[in-house]
Amino acid sequence: MSIPTGLTTGTWSFDPAHSEIGFTVRHAGISKVRGSFADVDATMVVGSSLEDSKVTATIKTVSFQSGDENRDAHVRSADFFDAEVFPEMTFTSTSVETKGETYKIAGDLTIRGITQPVVLDAEFNGVAVDPFGATRAGISGQTTISRKDFGLTWNAALEAGGVLVGDKVTISVDAAFVAPSAN
Repeated sequence: MSIPTGLTTGTWSFDPAHSEIGFTVRHAGISKVRGSFADVDATMVVGSSLEDSKVTATIKTVSFQSGDENRDAHVRSADFFDAEVFPEMTFTSTSVETKGETYKIAGDLTIRGITQPVVLDAEFNGVAVDPFGATRAGISGQTTISRKDFGLTWNAALEAGGVLVGDKVTISVDAAFVAPSAN
């Protein structure tokens, strides 16, 4: 499979100022809570074909933020990410398939030391040259995981039935990468 138009071979660097890695989870069965990570490092290695290309990401769990300090501290605690023991989550792609205008990026996601295969339903958002001369590429994607599959089992029963935190977590990626320098 050929690489998308505009991508050049080499290692593209992650642009954290124009990217977001986040998630959504059901809270108390009635609403959704969103969070994101402020400290992410990723690379996109573009080969001569999609089969020769790879994406990797490392996310610092202590950088979780949801806009609520108490919730953030709880999510970083041993009840959830256990950021002191497991300071990083990682993703390493294993394959990419084209599905019309979209892509299926399969990879290994590791949270709390547990690695599970996931598939991101992704979209290539194109390549553009910014006003400063840097060539940028954008990719967005989404996958849904079971938090229990990663040892994230803390919960609390609700008086009316059900639990406080849903099992299904939707992970969303909006990533910008900068092209390798032409030295």
